[in-house]
Amino acid sequence: MVAALVAGALFTKQILWTPISAINMTDIVSNQFKMSGASFVGTDKNGEPFKLRAKTGYQEYDNPDVIFMDTVSGTLRRTTNEVKVTDNITANRGQYNRRKKTITLSGNVRVDSSNGDKLRTDELVIRL
Repeated sequence: MVAALVAGALFTKQILWTPISAINMTDIVSNQFKMSGASFVGTDKNGEPFKLRAKTGYQEYDNPDVIFMDTVSGTLRRTTNEVKVTDNITANRGQYNRRKKTITLSGNVRVDSSNGDKLRTDELVIRL
C-alpha cells in the first residue's frame, strides 16, 4: 500500500524534461557572470581616475580576475610634464585584469587626448 501511495505521487506530478542537446554547455562553463552596460571605475598607481564602459562584459569560471568586454569606451587621466591629460578611448574588445592591473584593448583601438595627440592601433595595453 505504501508503494502504491509513493508511485501515485510520482505519476501525478508533471516532469519537465530538457534534452541535453538543447543546453549550451560551452556558454555555461565559460561564462560565469554576464553584464550588460558594464561600467568600471578606479584609480591607477598615481591616483589618477579611470572609467571604462562596455556594451557587454563577462567573467570565466577558471579566470575570475579578468573581465572580458565588448564595445569598450572610457577615459583615463595622466600627467605628462606636469600637465594633466585626459585620454578618451574606444575599442571593439577589451580585457580588464584586476590582479595585474592592466587593460588590454583590441580591434580598432582609438585614443584621442585632450592635448591633441591621437593614436590608432589594433592592440593597446594600459598599465594602471
